[in-house]
Amino acid sequence: MANSYSETLAAFLIKKYPDARDYPGGNWSYAQGFMLWGFAKMFFATGKRQYFEYVLDYCDKQVESDGTITCFTGYGLDDVLPASVLTIAWQQTGEGKYRSACEKVRQTLNGYPRNRFGGFWHMRKLPGELWVDGLFMGLLFLLYYGKCFGDEASCYSEIVKQLTIANNLCQKDNSGLLYHAHSDDLSVEWAHPVTGKSSEVWSEGLGWYALILNEVLQAMPREASGYDRILEQHGKLASALKATQDKASGLWYQVVDKPKYPRNFLDTSGSAMFSYFLAAGLDFGLLDSEIYRLVSEKAWGGLVTRFTESADGDVRIVHACDGLGVQNTCDDYLSYPQVENAKEATAAFLWAACAKEHGMISRQ
Repeated sequence: MANSYSETLAAFLIKKYPDARDYPGGNWSYAQGFMLWGFAKMFFATGKRQYFEYVLDYCDKQVESDGTITCFTGYGLDDVLPASVLTIAWQQTGEGKYRSACEKVRQTLNGYPRNRFGGFWHMRKLPGELWVDGLFMGLLFLLYYGKCFGDEASCYSEIVKQLTIANNLCQKDNSGLLYHAHSDDLSVEWAHPVTGKSSEVWSEGLGWYALILNEVLQAMPREASGYDRILEQHGKLASALKATQDKASGLWYQVVDKPKYPRNFLDTSGSAMFSYFLAAGLDFGLLDSEIYRLVSEKAWGGLVTRFTESADGDVRIVHACDGLGVQNTCDDYLSYPQVENAKEATAAFLWAACAKEHGMISRQ
């Protein structure tokens, strides 16, 4: 491979999706937001303008001159994540339409529904349901909105609140691992009839949680209220990931803490997210190198075995399913088909490769 993994994958994505709106998941979706943040990180890490231009082209096509986001509905937190990319467009261009667009999304979150503990619902149509996926989808926007537009105190306070609530409601037995979701309504099919927790620790769901912990700790000032609380969550998760990492492959299972369960498989999507979490966490000084350097190296070594490049530059990333909702049983999580270049796994690989190959790149 002539280029690095990150450069090879970025070139493939630009070739395959010259208009980022065509990336799988829909015109305006969390998938685009996640993938484009990978390009933003490549831009900040390398200074190569083509990566930013790819992001800006998407933003320009989505936002009208008055700041209206053509496809934004605010139906759920998945709809908020791509708006976080608009903070990059504003930061780099200073165009007023991007600030106006971000302010409209912020207003939507001000009135967004919450569960009885104050945690955001994952979607408006799912009353009382908090999903760990949504922590990344909603809080990444708040994190960079606060930084860009002078709303740090309010945004950081909300971020700490949401992460604390999710940790309290979804953590499995003080292990640092989080179940996929919690429901206020104990009659929901997947909810435990006493605790309201879902039944399993899903790799990708835990990965979204890992990513937002890292992003918050890299962007929030260390003296900010609640920083130490989030750092403690980060450390507990790192310890749990070390304990559940497959020693042979360096990867993690689809249902993280049940390696011997029939049909459980080593999942590329969550593993790529954890690889980023470890590499960036080490580089930023959030993790002890003596404890986690080998864990990170093994994770990256396993991840690259899931990546192949053809002679004409096409990329294949394998052994991941596309994103899924909260499931009732372990078997349900394992029943989704694995697909080539699953949208979350592809974007997560770009994040991981950028962090591993270019170092700490999130202090933009």
